[in-house]
Amino acid sequence: MISVNFRDPRPIYEQIKDNLRRLIVSDVLPADSKLPSVREMASELAINPSTIQRAYRELEAEGYICSVPGKGSFVCATDDADRARQAELLGKFDELVTELGYIGVNKPMLIERLKGD
Repeated sequence: MISVNFRDPRPIYEQIKDNLRRLIVSDVLPADSKLPSVREMASELAINPSTIQRAYRELEAEGYICSVPGKGSFVCATDDADRARQAELLGKFDELVTELGYIGVNKPMLIERLKGD
């Protein structure tokens, strides 16, 4: 389900957060699914519980999961989170397209790339 690559330059909490976000967005973890407890996941991945806690906290701030005191963490309905993430990624995309334009990548090249052919 979740994998950690210790050779990845990204921090472990970001890898966990990205993995969970991907599972939520792709509906592998549907809304209202209960996530493993921090201790369970830390034990399963053999990492510090505070690392899992940080990933959960950031996912909660982004609107992907909800914590219920005494019950655990659950996947939230992601419409607002999806819109926020979409806006964030489109902003990054715009920055990349602008930079690509500076180094000579033109519109037809970008369109061809987007088509995936």
